[in-house]
Amino acid sequence: MSEESLPHEDPPEHPDALPEYAERVLEVAELVPPGRVMTYGDVAEWLGEGGPRQVGRVMALYGGAVPWWRVVRSDGVLLPGHELRALDHYRVEGTPLKEASRAAEGHLPRLDMKRARWDGGGRAEGHT
Repeated sequence: MSEESLPHEDPPEHPDALPEYAERVLEVAELVPPGRVMTYGDVAEWLGEGGPRQVGRVMALYGGAVPWWRVVRSDGVLLPGHELRALDHYRVEGTPLKEASRAAEGHLPRLDMKRARWDGGGRAEGHT
């Protein structure tokens, strides 16, 4: 998947500039309060553009400078390859977790999506 997979927009003026859609996704990621999460689909819905895959692509390419651990899969599974780093953040922030069953691979907890999911707290109406 490439940047062309992001919603259509003109290329940025400067080669180092982020695509506008990516900037908007990262702005939403920064709004999510500590201890709460939004799914990739939630972010796309908030923006009214793109979908979970496009948001996931933005986070994979550009998300390192924002609280990436707060934008997650809808099933609450921790981001593969980044589970331990994310788990450290969740524990520090008090993000609700569900302990892993003994059958779970690696015995890693999942996010408790019913308790951790953030809907924007009414701030979505003023988003850009």
